[in-house]
Amino acid sequence: MDVFFYGLILLAVLAVLDLIFGVSNDAVNFLNSSFGSKVAPRRVIMIIASLGILSGVMFSGGMMEVARKGIFHPRFFTMPELMIIFLGVMLTDIILLDFFNTFGLPTSTTVSIVFELLGGAVALTTIKLIQNDQGLAHLMDYINTSKALVIISGILLSVVIAFLAGVIFQFLSRLWFTFDYKKRLKRYGAIWGGMALSAIVYFILIKGAKGASFITSGNLLWIKGHTILILGGVFFFFALIFQLLISFSRINILKVIILVGTFALALAFAANDLVNFIGVPIAGLNSYRAAQASSNPLTVPMEALQEKVPTSSLLLLLAGMIMVITLWVSKKARTVTKTEMNLGRQEAGVERFGSSPLSRTIVRFSAALTGGIKKIIPHRVQEAISRRFDHSKYQPERSRDGSITHFDLFRASVNLVVASILISIATSMKLPLSTTYVTFMVAMGTSLADKAWGNESAVYRITGVLTVIGGWFFTALSAFTLSGILAVVIYFLKAPAVISIFLVALLVVWYTHRFHKRKETEEGKIEIFNLRKIGDTRDSIRQSFAHASIFLHRVEVALGETLEALFKEDYQKLKILRSESSKIQNWANVLVANIYKILRLMDREEMERSHEYSHVIDHLQGIAESLRDIILRSTIHTGNNHKGLLTVQKQELSRFREKLETVISQTRIALAENKEIDIPLLDRHLDDLRELRRECNKNQIQRIQDLSSKTRLSILFYGLIRDICRVAEHTRDLSRIFQAFHRIKKKPD
Repeated sequence: MDVFFYGLILLAVLAVLDLIFGVSNDAVNFLNSSFGSKVAPRRVIMIIASLGILSGVMFSGGMMEVARKGIFHPRFFTMPELMIIFLGVMLTDIILLDFFNTFGLPTSTTVSIVFELLGGAVALTTIKLIQNDQGLAHLMDYINTSKALVIISGILLSVVIAFLAGVIFQFLSRLWFTFDYKKRLKRYGAIWGGMALSAIVYFILIKGAKGASFITSGNLLWIKGHTILILGGVFFFFALIFQLLISFSRINILKVIILVGTFALALAFAANDLVNFIGVPIAGLNSYRAAQASSNPLTVPMEALQEKVPTSSLLLLLAGMIMVITLWVSKKARTVTKTEMNLGRQEAGVERFGSSPLSRTIVRFSAALTGGIKKIIPHRVQEAISRRFDHSKYQPERSRDGSITHFDLFRASVNLVVASILISIATSMKLPLSTTYVTFMVAMGTSLADKAWGNESAVYRITGVLTVIGGWFFTALSAFTLSGILAVVIYFLKAPAVISIFLVALLVVWYTHRFHKRKETEEGKIEIFNLRKIGDTRDSIRQSFAHASIFLHRVEVALGETLEALFKEDYQKLKILRSESSKIQNWANVLVANIYKILRLMDREEMERSHEYSHVIDHLQGIAESLRDIILRSTIHTGNNHKGLLTVQKQELSRFREKLETVISQTRIALAENKEIDIPLLDRHLDDLRELRRECNKNQIQRIQDLSSKTRLSILFYGLIRDICRVAEHTRDLSRIFQAFHRIKKKPD
């Protein structure tokens, strides 16, 4: 039994790791709406979520039965066999969750644990049947097929239900309050708040009481008998409180609803998902104790696990504390949260995902379907709905630091209320549906109903959603397969296999940690270009020019490195620079997105005085595209092993480079230090470049005639000097716009 005791200790260690990785993945479920709407300072949101988690773990006792007997019948297995399954499950879980966290993709901890248990149980059952000369037809006797099918179908069905619920509830709610919701909130806010909090209290505290470890059967019977009275009392109590707040204070009741909803969703998450992290280790502990109590601990069937086994409240509270600590310190939790907020944000901007054939097909089909529906609906009804959904009345809200929120407080409240209700219903029925699936699909449904997926962003958002959903199917398949393989390996190789797999898992975690750190560093470079505060138009424009200075510096460095690599015919370096050009292009996109935000904030007078500011977009994109072409031409030419540049061509290109670096350097320094630029001097540099281009053109014609420069080499040379001159021209024009703005700023208002 000693070896299994050590196995139990390893399960405890894996439980701690699983809690850490699981919370990093699932924090998005209850933080998305609060962070996306920036309802309060980060510290306040985190404290409320932490209190919700600590409360929720005490409601999760009944859910632990799922890990113990929800997927297979433990009476057909001995304690050693169950320990093999459980170790394989936990090792698989930490590898999978850490992988998804690293790439910022929210996956389902419920799906992973269900399919891991199923894969491990099927693998070990197959071995038992083969050893006992039984056919695989008996496999279904060992697996709790009815319960497993209910769980799996419930998880898949929750995706559809959550999305439709998000669309319907948001559509009806927005139809009621419109985007100009603040006026109507004064009239109907108390009713909305009372309904929202009544729903939360009913499904979280009343329905969820079934699984609470501290609720007696007598208390539960009393609650059931007085449900309508409690529900009505809660509604009138909160409606009265909200009406008083609306009438006699400046407190935004939506903020109260969102913060309470964050607490509720964190509670629902802990109550429903804690089984995913510690359910298997607790089942292992139960099997170990049951085996110890018998005379034949290694061979006795685990009949005892078929019965209801109470879960220690102390263990639940300890798990909750680990979850809270992880919530505060995990950087990967922030990465996963960003993905969902970006896919659901109201404003268009730089998209994380590209387009795909499937997403384009879905958009075209949806447009055709919408067109067909419009033909059926009376024109007056369409006009009435359009007035209620007038997006022009949407004004992006700002947090205290001036930054724009991803979506408004009203949508955030709907997200939380709908998700809390759905998750709590499943918890009360002891169905471990995926909180990730529910919250993600509710958020996507509400964003669709709010027309956040417009013509500018629909294909990219849908690609993102499809990527996340595809990851869910990958989770199920890989969880089932890997858990089954590990169970087989552990069964035949015993303790050495467990130790080896554990060390490999730690190595994988270490590697993904380093990868995520590098990824964070790269994203940090882009964060530099985010506007600190959007409010004062002039200050925002000033920030955008300072960001352009950073951008120009990177262009200058990349251009120099590209020419050096081309001169040396260093293909590997050029491949790296080609990847770097994509990042620089992305930087340009972020800068352009910021300029669009600033332009929307300008009034008519500011637009007239700074009308040329919009042309900054053309020049930034022109610089990025010209640099991309320079790198691409150099990479393709070198990669195809074409003849390298002639010495004289290198010398001429070096002269171009010197002139261009002078133009860029003078411009970026002036932008960074907010100083005037000597435009006539830049014009003289441009004239020098044009003269140099004419001179090099004559020289190149001579080289073509004497056959010293072949066709491919000539194409490369002409393309490089053309793109270098374009970069210089766009940089000079950018300087002129900055100079005009600089002089306007100096004039008294």
